[in-house]
Amino acid sequence: RLVHTLEQSGLLWASSGGYMAGPGLWRWAYLARRSWQLPPETQATMRDLGAKHQETVNLYVLRDIARVCIAQQESPRPLRHVVQVGDELPLWGGASSKILLSDAPETLLARVARRSPDGEKHLETLKRWAADARRDGYAVSHGEREDGISAVAVPVTGRSGAVVAALAMSGPTLRFSAERVAEFAAGLKLAAARMSERGFDHPLGPAT
Repeated sequence: RLVHTLEQSGLLWASSGGYMAGPGLWRWAYLARRSWQLPPETQATMRDLGAKHQETVNLYVLRDIARVCIAQQESPRPLRHVVQVGDELPLWGGASSKILLSDAPETLLARVARRSPDGEKHLETLKRWAADARRDGYAVSHGEREDGISAVAVPVTGRSGAVVAALAMSGPTLRFSAERVAEFAAGLKLAAARMSERGFDHPLGPAT
C-alpha cells in the first residue's frame, strides 16, 4: 500500500526492473538544493584554500552523534583524501569532530564515546580534545579515523558565537608536518573568520 501511495504521488515510477525515483522526488531534491547552498563567497574561499595549499578542503556540520560533509574542494594532487558531500562520519575521532564537540555538553560527549572503538573510557579523551580545541582555536588529527590521513580544522561560528561548522583541510599524513600544520591552521582561521562575519547557517539545524 505504501509503494502504491508513493507511485500515485509521483515519488516512485514502476519500471521493468522494479521501481525508480519519480518526478515528484526529483522536484523535492531540486527544491531542497535551492533552499540552501553555500554563498558564492564561501565557495570561492574554499576554492582559494584548496588551490593555495593543494589539500582537500571540507566543511562539516554536526548532526546528532555524527558529522556531515556539506561542501568540499578536492585537492588537485593525485594522492589526496576525499569524502563525498553528504557523507556522515563518526564524531569519536578527527580534527573536525574535535571542533564540533568543543562546546558540546558532556551528555553528548558521553553518547559519542559509547559509539567509539574504546567505549565509555573514551569520554575523558573527548573532553581533553574539546578543551584543547577551545584553547587553541584549531584542532589536528593524525590517523585517528583512517591510518595515514591527517587533518586540521577550525571553527565557523554563528551569530551567537557558538560553533556551527568545522572548516577542515585533510590529506596524507606525510604532507602534514608541524610547519605545514601551522600554515594550514593560519589559512583556515582567516577563511573561517570571513565566513563567520558574514553569518553562517546550515541545512541540518536552525540558525544560530
